[in-house]
Amino acid sequence: MNFRILYAYLRKLTARKIINSLVLYLSYFRSKWSKKNYHRGMPMSLSIEPTTSCNLRCPQCPSGLRSFSRDTGMLQKEVYEKVIDELHPYLSFLTFYFQGEPYLNPLFFNMVEYASKKNIFTHTSTNAHYLNEKNSLLTVQSGLDQIIISIDGFSEETYTKYRIGGSLEKVLQGTKNLVEAKKKLRSDSPNIIWQFIAFDHNLHEIPFAKKVAKEYDVNQLKIKTAQIYNFEEGNELIPKNNKWARYRKVGGKYEIKNKLLNHCWRMWQSAVITWDGIMVPCCFDKDAKYQMGNVLENKVKEIWQNGQYQSFRKLILKSRKNIDICKNCTEGTKIWMNGLTQQ
Repeated sequence: MNFRILYAYLRKLTARKIINSLVLYLSYFRSKWSKKNYHRGMPMSLSIEPTTSCNLRCPQCPSGLRSFSRDTGMLQKEVYEKVIDELHPYLSFLTFYFQGEPYLNPLFFNMVEYASKKNIFTHTSTNAHYLNEKNSLLTVQSGLDQIIISIDGFSEETYTKYRIGGSLEKVLQGTKNLVEAKKKLRSDSPNIIWQFIAFDHNLHEIPFAKKVAKEYDVNQLKIKTAQIYNFEEGNELIPKNNKWARYRKVGGKYEIKNKLLNHCWRMWQSAVITWDGIMVPCCFDKDAKYQMGNVLENKVKEIWQNGQYQSFRKLILKSRKNIDICKNCTEGTKIWMNGLTQQ
């Protein structure tokens, strides 16, 4: 995080948010070391899903594969505002993303603006195919603080090997449009991050990625390890260079490098809400298998502290390796990530 974006985050903090964060930290560490669930405070971070729809067909994404067991739909105003109205005194960080392409939701800019006016740091992730000149201006005007643009290749061949149905040219042009919109409106935000997922077929482009990031005047380049479904049997996308692989081969099978320690900070400080109001504990629960409640039926606070959620936290402390959504998670291990930050 560069100094400008750190300042943008810190200036939105209030005494209430800081106290809530401290309460969460203390309850988490008490639980971690005692191995007994102790939970106080409200979520300081939240991911909310604008939509499950997507224009691309990425092979390691449920949206791209159209493989959800849950319904596809768009987040509606009444669901969104109900959540924000309840949580805004505590929320420090709000992500407009879970699955799908956020810019497909026609209410996206209104949602960002609503949260921005309530002094919440806002963040999203996009494939940038809808960042035309108009949407780029609306993005800046909405008050969005940070945006991740997925760019996993710097030739059409490399890019479209994973981003099936996409266009590298559109991503580059979308980035240009957003940078120009910031200049036109004399705004430092949103902070623009290019995220490059390291696959076996694109590792050779990492040095070039750093060069192009500077040329396009993005604020930051992040190189991230790839999450692979059904990784045990291997996959051509897994890098052979161990530095960039999230998995290692042991006895003919692949396993995640993470030791799956029996604690998880996410379970104490953040949650995910799907487009139709279902609250799930983690972004690895793509199909919303572990449903803790629905915000249309109960307040977030009631769900956050209910018996089902507390039982799940207890299970995390007891045996995280027996929870299927945890088996592909990097929480508690070092993530290989490289990048640059431009002032």
